[in-house]
Amino acid sequence: MNKTEKPILVIGGGISGITAAVEIAEVGKEVILIEKKPYMGGNVIQMNNYFPKLCPPACGLEINFRRIRQNPRVKFYTSSEVVDISGEKGSFLVKLKTEPQYVKDICTSCGKCVEVCPEERPNEFNYGFDKTKAIYLPHEMAFPMKYHIDEKYCKKDSCNKCVEVCEYNAIDFSAKETIQEFSVHSIITATGWQNFDANKIANLNYSEFENVITNVEFERLIASNGFGSNNLVRPSDQKTPKEVVFVQCAGSRDENYLSYCSAVCCSASLKHALSIQERYPDSKIKIFYIDLRVAGRNEDFLNKVEENKNIELIKGKVAKIEEIKNSKNLVVEAEDTLLGKKEKHEADLVVLATGIIPNEPTIKLNKNKFSFLNADQKEGIHVVACCKKPMDVSSSVKDATAAALKAIQ
Repeated sequence: MNKTEKPILVIGGGISGITAAVEIAEVGKEVILIEKKPYMGGNVIQMNNYFPKLCPPACGLEINFRRIRQNPRVKFYTSSEVVDISGEKGSFLVKLKTEPQYVKDICTSCGKCVEVCPEERPNEFNYGFDKTKAIYLPHEMAFPMKYHIDEKYCKKDSCNKCVEVCEYNAIDFSAKETIQEFSVHSIITATGWQNFDANKIANLNYSEFENVITNVEFERLIASNGFGSNNLVRPSDQKTPKEVVFVQCAGSRDENYLSYCSAVCCSASLKHALSIQERYPDSKIKIFYIDLRVAGRNEDFLNKVEENKNIELIKGKVAKIEEIKNSKNLVVEAEDTLLGKKEKHEADLVVLATGIIPNEPTIKLNKNKFSFLNADQKEGIHVVACCKKPMDVSSSVKDATAAALKAIQ
């Protein structure tokens, strides 16, 4: 390899960014991979499983984490973000800001610090359904495998209990924010997606009722390492729901919110319904939809759902969700367009299939369309996967591989 050749920068440590980074490194190029969170894996790491094979996150990500660990050409930074990019293809100058690393890389993840920590924080990995200590392991498959300190909740030197029990002197409260500059050949932007804010959909009362949740929150409720510890429980009372309603296009294909279809929501809800039935065969499930948009291998989900007598597909848009105060059960009011009548259904849990939007600030929504922030995007900056449009995991991986090929040319 030419020692004067500049590395390639990959922004975002989700499935797309990781894929691009390892593909580039394995053809002999140097890569700098950065992630804003304290761990790699993006949205996929929080899922129970993903289609079409219904693989758990460990299935694909652990292999890629190993590829990163074993390849010296990949240099990665977590808790970091790009604050400035200048220059042009072949010679971009990138400024990187990294949060204070209070826990050093020599951390062995022994957990003694957690045992003595007196402070708690909402667990964002489980969407706030439970709590962790102020010093915490993001999740059991975290990469890098080390503890992280939430300085918003940690008392630091005024407490110091974690420092006192750490046998390896891995905790340093004097750590400061760092700024680094890199010269890179080209840039891959793989900053991923986030769920549309369901609080904005007034008639569905997401913010009012505990047992109205989003599709990504459902993943953490049913996941083996999630809030229910391998049992599906509803947030209000931790009881297993017997009647579940899925609301498709919650805010999507609607000029008031998101005008586009997010492509993956129908397949996700069908997958969720089958997951519930597999674990709880006596459960009753209803899916309200405008149109069911599934393609390719995901059509298998639709075929299985249509054959299941405990899953009912109802073509109709949900108009309102109300709560029964004593039981905290929910009443879903909708129009069945095939029968031409309004219906009300009681449920223990309602799941909103909210659409996806690109993460800020690298990209922004422009009139409900995915677009790169720089209108005059320069040659040498490659936008990947859900930065461009909604994609499932399989499509995102393919797009990331294509971007890797472009970036090394």
